[in-house]
Amino acid sequence: MNGRGLPRIATILLVGFLFGVGAAAAHAADIVVFAAASLKNALDDAARAFTKQGGAPVEISYAASSQLAKQIESGAPADIFISADLDWMNYVQKRNLIQPATRKNLLGNELVMVAPKGSGVKIDIKPGFDLLAQLKGGRLAMADPDSVPAGKYGKAALEKLGVWQSVAGRVAGAENVRAALLYVDRQETPLGIVYATDAASDPNVEIAGVFPADTHPPIIYPIALTATSKNPDAAKFLAFLEGPQAKPFFVKQGFTVLDAAP
Repeated sequence: MNGRGLPRIATILLVGFLFGVGAAAAHAADIVVFAAASLKNALDDAARAFTKQGGAPVEISYAASSQLAKQIESGAPADIFISADLDWMNYVQKRNLIQPATRKNLLGNELVMVAPKGSGVKIDIKPGFDLLAQLKGGRLAMADPDSVPAGKYGKAALEKLGVWQSVAGRVAGAENVRAALLYVDRQETPLGIVYATDAASDPNVEIAGVFPADTHPPIIYPIALTATSKNPDAAKFLAFLEGPQAKPFFVKQGFTVLDAAP
């Protein structure tokens, strides 16, 4: 089984995504941002600060980077795309769907294992660790390991550690990382793989273990203006996100702010 029997809590985020696109269409002057679901807390705060300082209103649609990239490919209106990995930004760039000169590596993150708050679970994540036993008959929540960045990072780490095959059949797949987090938040799974920033955003989970950085590709969030963006305010918000005024919002949520260009 792949977790399809579990409640489709990701629908909440998808409804928000669809609403965001509709709202953007209704307010053509707004800056429309497509952003990885894990950015929600920090990006919401940054957008509010930008608008409060006199910037244009910002409409943000959150979902898995894979879904957002495909939406952009299908012609969905967006001014800015922020992916949770390089692959999906590369995907849209190869299809000439972004403005390459505006692309930059914005943020970094960590990958962690989470358990329900108060469970007291502590896992020494190392080669050959017995993750199956830690599940105690339950499932492992993670974003889709074949397409969603958080899931791809998680699968890569478990493969590097030599334990993927033992738990592959016990995965409760989710459509994005925040949906995977909710499985653990609601105690529908005993463990989940998410970003450190997701764990910090949810008081109902706790970190059970941290994946060593060398077990998966570096977690990098690139940002760029889309090729179709005609909104002059979008470039202003892009500069705001890359500048010192937005840094505290990202640092507060646990992101690493990067300075290097791609």
